[in-house]
Amino acid sequence: MSIITGGVAQALVENMIDTETQTQMCGIELTLNRVERFTSAGAIAFDNSERKLPQTEPIDFDPSGWIDLTPSSYLVTFNEIVSIPKDVAALARARSTLQRCGASLETALWDPGYRGRSQSLLVVYNPQGLRLKKNARLMQLVFMRLEKEAEKVYSGKYQGENI
Repeated sequence: MSIITGGVAQALVENMIDTETQTQMCGIELTLNRVERFTSAGAIAFDNSERKLPQTEPIDFDPSGWIDLTPSSYLVTFNEIVSIPKDVAALARARSTLQRCGASLETALWDPGYRGRSQSLLVVYNPQGLRLKKNARLMQLVFMRLEKEAEKVYSGKYQGENI
């Protein structure tokens, strides 16, 4: 497995706000499109037939593009559309500035074959809250080339999400 950087990584991400700024040494930064609060419980079982995603409601940015978040968990959607080829997987890490502000992002694996405008869980731990501006750079997606193409590619519920 090897890390994919530079122009090759850029080819896997559409709708970047500023390609030069968002291209980092080891990956591509994803930016904030929207924030939602959870309004109901979710359910997960072994079989996806019993899966129930929680209801959410959007939180509006103020006229200058800022949003003030209290300590809680939030669903965030990114601006960029990610397209993962059959021989690639991706992992994400929160930007260190987000952590230094007392918040974190919980992320999942981006499987070979996935295409969509991804979402992650933002957790605000700081008792004073967190202020975010629309299009803030929140995390870095690191692409890893697999030794060979995946025998099976992603075809789940989230394929093509938010496009």
